[in-house]
Amino acid sequence: MQSTGFSTVDYIVFIGYALIIVFIGLFVSRTKKGTERTAKDYFLANRALPWWVIGATLICSNISAEQFIGMSGSGYKIGLGIASYEWMAALTLIIVGKYFLPIFLKEEIYTMPQFLERRFDNRVRTSLAVFWLLVYVFVNLTSILYLGALSIKTILGFPLLYGILFLALFSALYSIYGGLKAVAWTDVVQVVFLVFGGLLATYMGVSAVSGGHGFIAGFRTMLEHAPEKFHMILSKDNPNYINLPGISVLVGGMWIMNLSYWGFNQYITQRAFAGKTLAEAQRGVVFAGYLKLLMPLIVVIPGIAAFCLHANISKPDEAYPWLLHNFIPPGIKGLVFAALVAAIVSSLSSMINSISTIFTMDIYRQLVKTEPSEHKKVMVGRITAGLAILVAILVAPNLSNLDQAFQFIQEFTGFVTPGVLVIFLAGFFYKRTTPNAALWVAILTIPLALGMKKLFPAFPFMDRMGVIFIILSAVAVVVSLLESKTNHPKAITIEKGLFHTDVRFNIGAIGICAILAVLYVVFW
Repeated sequence: MQSTGFSTVDYIVFIGYALIIVFIGLFVSRTKKGTERTAKDYFLANRALPWWVIGATLICSNISAEQFIGMSGSGYKIGLGIASYEWMAALTLIIVGKYFLPIFLKEEIYTMPQFLERRFDNRVRTSLAVFWLLVYVFVNLTSILYLGALSIKTILGFPLLYGILFLALFSALYSIYGGLKAVAWTDVVQVVFLVFGGLLATYMGVSAVSGGHGFIAGFRTMLEHAPEKFHMILSKDNPNYINLPGISVLVGGMWIMNLSYWGFNQYITQRAFAGKTLAEAQRGVVFAGYLKLLMPLIVVIPGIAAFCLHANISKPDEAYPWLLHNFIPPGIKGLVFAALVAAIVSSLSSMINSISTIFTMDIYRQLVKTEPSEHKKVMVGRITAGLAILVAILVAPNLSNLDQAFQFIQEFTGFVTPGVLVIFLAGFFYKRTTPNAALWVAILTIPLALGMKKLFPAFPFMDRMGVIFIILSAVAVVVSLLESKTNHPKAITIEKGLFHTDVRFNIGAIGICAILAVLYVVFW
């Protein structure tokens, strides 16, 4: 697909965006002369983020090429049903804010593995740290780079490798130096580009379906000509049922994925750990929930619009770039492209920072005999970030044979997801859970997932995760009961009032639930 090219205005807008992001990233990263940057500052932004920054950086960390490109591709192929990932995430965030964050912030931890050592032992901490590092580097980081470079190739005609190098260097330019503070504060600007530019692309794409008669007319045309694309719950005879298995999306595996991702994922929760207070972190989570309700309009509807416009593409993941390439006029294309790159770069920066945090705090500190200095920890974090992005650059081109990258990401992260959720939920709420029980869950997670995928290839991966979750939960309970007849000495004490939330959080949560109820009734 040949590029129509950017106009001069497009280049000015995009370059202006890039300069603003780099300037803000480096500006907020500066330190006073003679002051040494600490690990708390580099990895947790000195625990000083307000709620609106937390909400913005949560969304920017989450929304990336896998949504803009991958989810639009799934929207093209499957339809609105793929929006369950976004809408159910809004409800998940309420649960995370009310029941998970109070426990984590009470412990004042840096990483998820650090909590596992406090609740279980060092073996569990190290095994999960290694799991996360492998998934973050070889699945998440590489797929974000690949999908981002694919969009650049489609829109601008740049070779895939050049796009990979550009995105990697752009994100590394400020995130490796400035840490989480640089990532979080640049995300405030990134989310503005992401939402405004994304909505603009959706408006123009849907308007094109109506032949230029506006968004409302275009949406009605889509409903008339592709009604099969507007069902949230797929029937068993739907060819995409294996990816979104009907009602079990609402009551089964989707919950396992969302609770694990939003509740026990370093890449996400690190932002909430950096909040000024628990209340600020909780309000930030609710703010992110409302933004999640908006996301399908930005990342799913364009894919359906491309389907209705009979996009000339070879695979679904080309739907969003094709739409931008053909229906966004000069002068606007630079802004919309900036929104796409903002999503990609912010996610890359967040992932890089989380990889460096886990390696430094959970692997490196365990390998050295004495506690490293603050300077040493920051230096190791920066080196780790650089090596992670280098590995991702080398691996990313190998993903070019994927049909729907979003489904690839969900399935392969799902190999670890059930075990992670069992370990944390048992650690939180089942006081008899022993370290050996958690370790057995960690050991069995991937073999069980691979075994079931091999034995039952036609079984939807989302349902497969549900079955594995039940099996691993049984393993945790049985091993714990065999080992001990009393509560474990490291069990979490749930103090009275720990899960109390303020009025603003409660009102916000009720609003999210009401909106979700309406959406699912309308698009059932």
